[in-house]
Amino acid sequence: MKSLQGKIVMTFTIVVGSILAGLGIILSQLFPVYVEESVRSNAVKKADEISLVFQQSNISLTDDQKDEITNILSNDHLGSDFNDVRLQLWKVLLIVLLIAFVITIVFTYRLTKRYAQPIDNVTEVAIELAKGNYRARAYEDDSLSTAQLSTSINILARNLQDLFKVREMEKERLKTLIENMGSALMMIDRDGQISIVNKPFVDQFDFSLQEVQNQLFKSVGLPEELKKFIDYVFLMESSSRKQLTLVIQQELHHMEVYGAPVIGEHGRWLGIVIVMHDISDLIRLEQIRKDFVANVSHELRTPVTSIKGFSETLIDGAMNDEKTLLSFLEIINKESNRLQMLIEDLLELSKIEQHGFSVEFSETNLREVMVRAAEMTSPSLDEKNMTFVENMERNVIVDGDMNRLIQVVMNLLTNAITYSTENTSVHLSLHESDTHGIIIIRDEGIGMDKKEIPRIFERFYRIDRARSRNSGGTGLGLAIVKHLIDAHHGRIFVESEPGFGTQFKILIPKKQPS
Repeated sequence: MKSLQGKIVMTFTIVVGSILAGLGIILSQLFPVYVEESVRSNAVKKADEISLVFQQSNISLTDDQKDEITNILSNDHLGSDFNDVRLQLWKVLLIVLLIAFVITIVFTYRLTKRYAQPIDNVTEVAIELAKGNYRARAYEDDSLSTAQLSTSINILARNLQDLFKVREMEKERLKTLIENMGSALMMIDRDGQISIVNKPFVDQFDFSLQEVQNQLFKSVGLPEELKKFIDYVFLMESSSRKQLTLVIQQELHHMEVYGAPVIGEHGRWLGIVIVMHDISDLIRLEQIRKDFVANVSHELRTPVTSIKGFSETLIDGAMNDEKTLLSFLEIINKESNRLQMLIEDLLELSKIEQHGFSVEFSETNLREVMVRAAEMTSPSLDEKNMTFVENMERNVIVDGDMNRLIQVVMNLLTNAITYSTENTSVHLSLHESDTHGIIIIRDEGIGMDKKEIPRIFERFYRIDRARSRNSGGTGLGLAIVKHLIDAHHGRIFVESEPGFGTQFKILIPKKQPS
C-alpha cells in the first residue's frame, strides 16, 4: 500500500509535469509566429530607413521596389542564422522548464514530508492496532500540525493495550476456573456444535479435545440420556436440573446434570451450557450403606443358620447316628469354610479400600503371573473336566505387584470355571502394546446380559443369586479385582453374551523409562 506522501508527490509530479509540458507545447507553437512577425516588422522599418536615405539622395523608389527590399531583409533574417538562434532559444526554454520542474518536485517532497509523513506514520500505527499489535506507537512532535492526532492515536493504543491485558487476565482466570472446577462442563452453540469443553469432561468420557471441539454433540458418542437432556434444554430454552444414570466405559455413573441457556446482549440466543457433577461416589456410598447391612446379614445368616440348626439337631440326639453325624458335620464344615471365606474377603476388600492403600510396584512378568494362577486353579478345572487353552508365547514385563496380579487372575479364572458348564474350555492369552501389557481371559460359560455388565464390580452384586450362592462365591471377588486393577493404574473391559461366555480384558501399564 503506497504512503500518502508518495501519492501526493506522484500526483503533484504528474500535474506539474503536465502543466509544464503543455506550456512548452504552447510556447513552441507561438514562438515561431512571434519571431516571424517581429522580423518582418523590423524589415519594414529597415526598408523605410533605406527609402529615406534614397530620398535624401534624390533617388525615388517605387512601391514594388520597397516591397522587394522588405522581403529581402525578412528572408535574410529567417535564414540559417535565425535557425541557430531559434535552436538556442529552444534549449534555454527546455532547461528552464526542467529546472522549474525539479525545483517544484523538491519543494513538493519537502512540504509533503512535513505534513503527510506524520499521517502515514499514524496510518501504519492504526493498521498495526487493527492487527492486534497494541504495542505500536506513533511518532510525536509538538512542532508538527499533526501532533494532536499522533498523541490521540498513542492514547488509544495504550488504552487498547490495557484492555487487552485485562482481557487476557480475565480469559486466563476463566480458563483456570473452567479447567479446575472439578465438574465436567460443555458449551454448545446455537447450531448444536460443541464450542467449549474442559479437561474433566474429556477425561470422564475418554475423548480427546480434537474429537469433540466444533463437532455436533449428537455425533461425538455421548450417552443417549445425556443427548435427550440436551435436546430438552434446547427445546424449553430454560434452566433444568436432572439426575442421570449414564453408562460410561461399561461403568455406571450417577450424574447431576445442570443445563442453562446462554443469552448474549440484546437477548440474543447463543446456545446452552451443560455442567455435570459426578455424584457416583455419593450414590455408591449411600447404596453401600443401605445394602451392606442387608447383604452381609443375609450372607452371614445362611451359614450361621445352617451351622446353628445342624448343631442343635446333633445335640438333640442326631449325633448318635454315625451316618447323620458325619453328614451334618460335613455340612457344618462346609458352611464354616464359606463363612471364613466371606469374612476374609470382607477384610481383604476393607483393606484395599482404605485410604493410602498401594501395591508394591516392581518389574513383573505377566506370563509367569498367568502360569502360576492357572496352576492354582487347575484342581477346580479338573473337577469339571475343563481345559485351559493358552496363548502365552512371549514374556510381557509390566510395572506391578506379582502377588496382587496373581490374585486378580485367580479370581477371574475361578469365576470363569464356576460359571462354565462341564467339558468346556477357558482361554488365556497374553498380548502387549507400546504402553500396556494385555491379559485376556475368555470362558464358554453362561454369559450375562449387557445391562448387567456395569454392575458386576459392585460388592455382593449377583446376576443369579441362587446359582452364585450355590457355587460357593462370596460376591466380593470382582470388587476386589476392580480395586486391585485401579491400584495398578490399569483398566478392565468386559464383553459377554448370554449362552456364549464372557471375556475379561485387563490392561496393565508397562514401566515407563524415566
